[in-house]
Amino acid sequence: MKKIAGGTFTMGSERFYPEEAPLRQVRVDTFWIDETPVTNREFARFVEATGYRTFAETAPDPADYPGMDPALATAGSLVFFRTATPVDTNDFSQWWRFVPGADWRHPTGPDSSLDGLEDHPVVHIVHEDAQAYAEWMGKALPTEAEFEFAARGGLEGADYAWGDELAPGGAMLANYWQGMFPFANQMLDGWERTSPVRTYPANGYGLYDMIGNVWEWTDDWYGLPQVEKKAKGACCVASNPRGGRKQTSTDPCTPAVPIPRKVLKGGSHLCAPNYCQRYRPAARHPQPLDTSTSHVGFRCIVRDPD
Repeated sequence: MKKIAGGTFTMGSERFYPEEAPLRQVRVDTFWIDETPVTNREFARFVEATGYRTFAETAPDPADYPGMDPALATAGSLVFFRTATPVDTNDFSQWWRFVPGADWRHPTGPDSSLDGLEDHPVVHIVHEDAQAYAEWMGKALPTEAEFEFAARGGLEGADYAWGDELAPGGAMLANYWQGMFPFANQMLDGWERTSPVRTYPANGYGLYDMIGNVWEWTDDWYGLPQVEKKAKGACCVASNPRGGRKQTSTDPCTPAVPIPRKVLKGGSHLCAPNYCQRYRPAARHPQPLDTSTSHVGFRCIVRDPD
């Protein structure tokens, strides 16, 4: 782990997506954070020691999902598959498939394995899986503010974790999609899916993969950013802010199945210049608690007791 000295920074962005705004001054206390996302090797130690079974390895209860066909209540997870041709990028069902038998041990389906992926980030992890691992390790999941502060690596206001240019001099500094998503991945970085941790340079705080590779869970409920105000209307610095409320974190587009959502940070190998430019510290995404995918992982923190 790396120790991140507490400090004040400008959180958010007004240059990309509306849910990242407004810019606001935020202070976080000192904390320690894992240098990398949790890997398959590390998660396997946890499972071996505890017998833990992940959400994706457990068949859902139809009673929790009104209208679900009981025949479809099978264990599995969402796996990305590249399309053969250009498609409507507003329709994510074109590239995501629910695959029975897909889980952290079988990242692309029941016939796949972790051979050669031991040092890749663990995926097909929901929030409760990440939290269980963190508690076993005596750690915690970061808040959104803690993650963003660490991801910036000491750069104030930069678009990316390394500056204001995505690929300076053509250098690939993170695992993201090069080409037209979701059908033409040029793989200039050498990877179509996840990559081993530490493949790319560390940021200014010595942290790897804070940008790209896999989205990472935080412990904050999703909500639109709020700016604290003093009594006379002047903006003030928010100290160790937390996200929204569980009750209002649900997706308004699915009122029949009100699943609360937590904030994901960091972007993934599926973020592309023409789709989801979220390979940035300010980027954020609402993830339902019950949804695991082939591009979501996590890392842990320990808050400084002093």
